[in-house]
Amino acid sequence: MGAGLAVATGLGGAGYVATRYLEANDDPRSDSQGPRSNPKPSYGSSDREYELTVTTGEIEAAPGETVETWLYDSQYPGPELRVREGERVRITIRNELPTETTVHWHGMKQLGSNAMDGVPGVTQPSIEPGEEFVYEFDAAPTGTHWYHSHVGLQLDRGLLGPLIVEENDPHVAYDREHTIVVDEYLTGEPKITSVDRGMMSGFPGGPAYDGTLVNGKLPSDPDILSVEAGERVRLRFLNAGSIKSHRVSVSGHTMQVTHADGPAVEPVEVDTFDLGMGERFDAVIEANRPGTWEIRARPLDDKTPSGRTLLHYDGSDADEPRRESVGTRRLEYGDLTAVGALDQYDGPPDQTIEVDLSTGGMMGGDEGEWQINGQVYPDADPIHIKEGDHVRLRVVNHSPMRHPMHLHGHHFVVKGALQDTVTVPGHMGQRMMDFVADNPGDWFFHCHNLYHLHTGMARLFKYE
Repeated sequence: MGAGLAVATGLGGAGYVATRYLEANDDPRSDSQGPRSNPKPSYGSSDREYELTVTTGEIEAAPGETVETWLYDSQYPGPELRVREGERVRITIRNELPTETTVHWHGMKQLGSNAMDGVPGVTQPSIEPGEEFVYEFDAAPTGTHWYHSHVGLQLDRGLLGPLIVEENDPHVAYDREHTIVVDEYLTGEPKITSVDRGMMSGFPGGPAYDGTLVNGKLPSDPDILSVEAGERVRLRFLNAGSIKSHRVSVSGHTMQVTHADGPAVEPVEVDTFDLGMGERFDAVIEANRPGTWEIRARPLDDKTPSGRTLLHYDGSDADEPRRESVGTRRLEYGDLTAVGALDQYDGPPDQTIEVDLSTGGMMGGDEGEWQINGQVYPDADPIHIKEGDHVRLRVVNHSPMRHPMHLHGHHFVVKGALQDTVTVPGHMGQRMMDFVADNPGDWFFHCHNLYHLHTGMARLFKYE
């Protein structure tokens, strides 16, 4: 989350990539993909409607800590939008910014509604200042999702908010719920910088942050989440940040992880989990330890201070949170098992795609770029897939940095659960990601580190 109105143009050789992607009239696709042809929006009858205005404004992260930034409906995070399972939602976006914008509905399948995916130049033209665009889509799958700008570095200015699709029949019981949005605190401009990693230097990255926000608040003035003793409480965790992965824990309580990126999983008991950019985990806790407790989000491999919110039991007179060491059971992707069958993923894949993640400097290119298979978006060939195929991505990370990879319009199977954003560890880390090509259209595939995306780590999946 950052301040100011200037547009970042990048660093050195990476600048042209970021600038091209930011310009409203530039098509962020290679010439080999042909001229721009956005899909035509289709509208029908909706069950629920929202209106959001995108504008400049001010937030107060703590007493005396105010920042001028960009907001949805003058709120940060943006308003929590709620939809019931099976509903069709219509959301009107009014742009009062001094520049263009779009909104991506992260986690939404957008089955048959590619035109509503919110990627400028791929699924729609940008929404110009003073104009509006109406998004309409079936709200699926259920679970914890979010919405954010997909233009330039606007996400790091605070253009984000939670989108909840409520299940008609949840597979776990709970009495109360809270949404917990984790983000970085940036008081200056979002900008591309050079990040040093020991003997290796020149990686394009983002700015230095001033702290970690949880529900828009710094740890000196934390948000308070109320519970009653004896309740089962569902906590919906969302990493809406641009760069940082976080290790999450609830002091004094174990967590049962029940959902990953929306879809339900069989409950698994843990003490902590790592939350990459764009990822969501839901966890249920037993409120059986009255007092005030800290929910902490600690940035990984970083000196940025942790963020926190407080879990406060009604009737407790404890003002300061109790401190207690956190256990060592940390969630791994392999611990997750989907609720429901995944029969369509049985057997060998119809198509296997090798995906190599690297910087340009590692592959003989520009050090100010991030690449997929040696190509830098937007000057990258599309990846062709065929409707109905079981597709496997074999992803290898040749860099030392984590890359949370997100494919629009689809969910991956990783190990035994469905996810739409999967973190690939550094230092030759690998992931196998399987999906079924059941949603024709042009779909963006990219790293959800915002600064990696905007220096080239993206491709377009295109149905034949």
